[in-house]
Amino acid sequence: MSFEIKEKDLLGRIGKLKTKSGTIETPLLFPVINPSVQPVLPQRLKDVFGFEAVITNAYILKKRYQNKPIEEGLHNFLKFNGATMTDSGAYQILVYGDVEYSQKEIVAYEEGIGTDIATILDIPTGWRVTKEQATLTVAETHKRAKEFFNLKTRDDILWVGPVQGGKHLDLVAASAKEMGNLPFNIHALGSPTEVMENYRYDVLAEMILTAKKGIPIERPLHLFGAGHPSMFAIAVALGCDLFDSAAYALYAREGRYMTENGTWRIQEMDYFPCTCPNCAAETPKSLMAKSAKERTVFLAEHNLWACIAELKRVKQAIRDGRLWELTEMRAHAHPALLSALKRVKNHKDILETFNPSIKSSGFFYFNHEDLARPEITHYRDRLLNRYTPPVNTKTLLLLPQTRNKPFHKSPEMKKIRQLLRILGPNIADQIHVAIFCAPFGIVPIELDEVYPLSQHETALPLDRETIEYVAEQTATYIKQMPYNNVTMLNDPKLWANHIKNAAKNACTEKNITFETVEANKTESSKQLVTNLKAALLKQLNK
Repeated sequence: MSFEIKEKDLLGRIGKLKTKSGTIETPLLFPVINPSVQPVLPQRLKDVFGFEAVITNAYILKKRYQNKPIEEGLHNFLKFNGATMTDSGAYQILVYGDVEYSQKEIVAYEEGIGTDIATILDIPTGWRVTKEQATLTVAETHKRAKEFFNLKTRDDILWVGPVQGGKHLDLVAASAKEMGNLPFNIHALGSPTEVMENYRYDVLAEMILTAKKGIPIERPLHLFGAGHPSMFAIAVALGCDLFDSAAYALYAREGRYMTENGTWRIQEMDYFPCTCPNCAAETPKSLMAKSAKERTVFLAEHNLWACIAELKRVKQAIRDGRLWELTEMRAHAHPALLSALKRVKNHKDILETFNPSIKSSGFFYFNHEDLARPEITHYRDRLLNRYTPPVNTKTLLLLPQTRNKPFHKSPEMKKIRQLLRILGPNIADQIHVAIFCAPFGIVPIELDEVYPLSQHETALPLDRETIEYVAEQTATYIKQMPYNNVTMLNDPKLWANHIKNAAKNACTEKNITFETVEANKTESSKQLVTNLKAALLKQLNK
């Protein structure tokens, strides 16, 4: 197998996956094909909508069509000349309890029809199961996974090894490790459908990230049953490369109209917010006047347009280094999605490891939810664990963030440099200048051009949680670094004395002296510099 990663952001990546029928680009959605009831012809999915691959169910094909797909070949049978994927019937096990075919029969059938990507017949965990039952599904899936390699006869098919365990994260972790040790080409997170149907996207996020930690990072991860555009961004951000769903068709039959922020019912709409070819040619009123079959086809096609458009937005966001921003926008469309985004902070280790350390553009900081961004957590850990102030430093001069970035080029810092020149090199060398700023906390002035310390924009006024975070980071920095004293220029207008109080308490705990100069807006900048000079000299003369 060849899976080449071209671009990446967070755990999302744009990749090229080589199959025997051609190379497909990820992130990728496989529309589900049901040969019995298919509102959009398979080849139209590729030629008109741009879907490079489709998925169908090998168990259903074998049960309904027997050897016909083998005789014709899957691509000819579906009348689709792109890449094909087959599910094994595991979902039917989840629904009905069992299927009448063994794994040996399903594997032979998938090889016989000539699919490009195939799934072993695993045992799905499901949602409403006990820990003991879930343990059995994981054990049986692993047993079948090991047996599979003695069953397969073809090497040109990419095989999927599902990770089971459901909401039991310790079982997911164990399953991912076991499956990751086997030579599968692709992995999939099993049993997510019921989780999504119950809107437990927070649990789903934990399942994805737990599985992602256990499988080899170079292998693509498939998320079964994820076909709504509102969740593509967060699923990709958490590391999913492939999706499949019949939602585009199922929703259409129910009169449901997909958007990137949710789903509307067609009978309740007065306007189409989409400019796809279908929506540009109709209105909700004119569509309601058509037959049920025509409405179903219209909505199925619109839903496909909505899915492909959102996937393109996700890819562009990865390329621009703005996948977090897109994910956050989508998360605010539904509380369940926002709950999922909040779970990211529990897995900062894997995001920090694989998120690019430098990007082509800065980022936007909106509120405290963004404190989980890997750029922020990465900087915090590196500052506290790998940074030391300049040699011979005795005094920390803490200054508030300026509107201009980088900070050392701001008009305010020009006055500070003039002050240090006035004090002379013997004194200035003992003073270390650092900025307290949102969202990073403390930024030593010599680092302020390092990405992303100057390459970001922050929404003002700051929310309480952000101010408290900066205060906490300021206190931690003071207590850890070897300063003899701290002098601070306080800006109560933005920070409401939170940073001042945190710095003062840290100095008291460390038993070093603390001086503060208030940034009084009625005071001239010349007087402010004079006050700072007096405070610094007072500290250094103690």
